[in-house]
Parts: sequence; structure tokens; C-alpha cells
Amino acid sequence: MDIGGRIKHLRKQKGLTLEELASRSELSKGFLSQLERNLTSPSVATLDDILEALGTNLAEFFKEEQDERIVFRAADFYVDEKEDHTIRWIVPNAQKHSMEPILLELPPGGRSFEMSPTSGEEFAYVIEGSVVLCCDDKRSPVRKGETFYMKCNTFHHLENEKKMPARVLWVSNPPLF
Repeated sequence: MDIGGRIKHLRKQKGLTLEELASRSELSKGFLSQLERNLTSPSVATLDDILEALGTNLAEFFKEEQDERIVFRAADFYVDEKEDHTIRWIVPNAQKHSMEPILLELPPGGRSFEMSPTSGEEFAYVIEGSVVLCCDDKRSPVRKGETFYMKCNTFHHLENEKKMPARVLWVSNPPLF
């Protein structure tokens, strides 16, 4: 279970900053930041304090949903904003499934993360703008309305060389993001 990710999701749902949660739970902002990135693990007592500050409890936090959800709203998405790209995980806990879709947003001059070789496959559809698919030494432009489908047997990433933002629906099998 992604405890850090779930805590971050709850914190953002409540509209709290790390600083506000730190104050409410009487923990340091640094500890909470490491926890949300799964760089550290809380004790049960500390987790209970954090969840109380978030308005929930251990039982609710670890409760599995009875019915598997099939529809997800924007409020369910997890957003990770970096300087050179933004990732929206549009299916929560997709790592439990065989596919993992993300919405990748690249500002002008932006670049995605580097994907390492695996035995999986990837598909992407450019929703807006255009990107360049960079696989080792090969560079392939992919424009709005176009797709790519590939085996993940090489290092690769996407770049936005244009002056307009680009948005890409990117799906990996198995989950890699």
C-alpha cells in the first residue's frame, strides 16, 4: 500500500499545505514530506496522529473499497508538478492493474522523465501540441491527434520543442510511472 501517496492525496483533498498538516499533527514539515514520498515510514501512533489531523482514522484509511470503482473524477487524480513537466495519475492505484494511464503535460521546452528499458509496452496519444519521442539516438515527432505504440526495450522520453504546451495521454503495461 502506498501510505505516503494516500496521505498526500487526503491532505490535498482537504486543501491543506504540508505546513498546515505539520502544525495540526505536531510533526515536522520535513518528516511529512519524506513520508508522502515514501522515503520514511510512520509508527502506528504517528500515523494515527496524522490521520486524526486529516479528519479520518486508521480503520477508514486502510478500508478497502467494496465495489471496484470504474469511473474517476478530477478530484480523484493525483498531480505531480515538476518544473519541466506535470503528471496527472488519472486512475488512482493503477499500479494494482495491468495498465497505468497518465496525463503528461509538457510546457514549451519541457521534458518528461527518462523511462528505463523493461519488457512492457507503451501507448500514447497526443491530445494537444506536439512532442518528440526520443529513443536512444532516434527522434520521432508526434503531433496532435497522432499516437505511438512501442515495446519498452530502450531508454526513452518525450520532449516539447515547440512554443505551445503539449498534453499526452500515456499508458504503460505493466505500470511503470
